[in-house]
Amino acid sequence: MSFILLIFCCSIALPAAASVCRNYEGKQICIVDLKRSAKNYWEYRAIVSIDGVKQPVEIYNCRSRSRVKKDGTLLPFAENDAGKLICSFFKHK
Repeated sequence: MSFILLIFCCSIALPAAASVCRNYEGKQICIVDLKRSAKNYWEYRAIVSIDGVKQPVEIYNCRSRSRVKKDGTLLPFAENDAGKLICSFFKHK
């Protein structure tokens, strides 16, 4: 009986908690969640963590090099912005 219980407990898969982290321009930036737009392949909806602080979801536009905050504010990529890191992973020709 205990053997069956052990097999049952080991067969349950826990979700993976993997994220891509890079030291970028003096900051540790981790991409926690990333989804590409089906309509606009150059846009990514991402949740990032900067130096361990999780940021709210933002839309990164790799074509215009800008990001849209949750409240709708449009900001160009800063010098050491996470958007540059996100877009560097997915360069399009």
